Amino acid sequence: MKLQEEKFIIEFDNIKQQLYRFAYLYLKSDASALEAVDETVYLAYINIKKLRKSEYFKTWITRILINVCKKELSRTKRMIPIDNLPEQSHVEFDSLPLKDAIDNLPVELKIIIYLRYFNYYTLVETAEILKLPQGTVATRQRKALSLLKLELEVD
Repeated sequence: MKLQEEKFIIEFDNIKQQLYRFAYLYLKSDASALEAVDETVYLAYINIKKLRKSEYFKTWITRILINVCKKELSRTKRMIPIDNLPEQSHVEFDSLPLKDAIDNLPVELKIIIYLRYFNYYTLVETAEILKLPQGTVATRQRKALSLLKLELEVD
């Protein structure tokens, strides 16, 4: 058991920044991203016996993170953000066109962009993480890129 714990820590330590980056892009909040990574580590640790092959650790834990992020988004959708209350009004000046364009994509396309271009997963790894055929991931990637191109050309 001790050896398995040490291996888990080493494996996690190698990808913790990548997991945080993905969670931050997905949740758009530092605190939420940290909480999602913490929850992911906890879930992965208690379910480590379900991992069949250790070489799939990275894709397995990323899949757990995606599920945790989806759960967090659905939970926060029911809440009214403080910055959307009527008595407050502010303009966000640090908005980037690419960030806004990615935010406007449907969730299934946004996840592929995050995994492929911000976390540098290969097409094969992305397909494994999302449990989709590689062709579907490639098609969604092309669709996302063409939508981003259209959106950025309009601006």
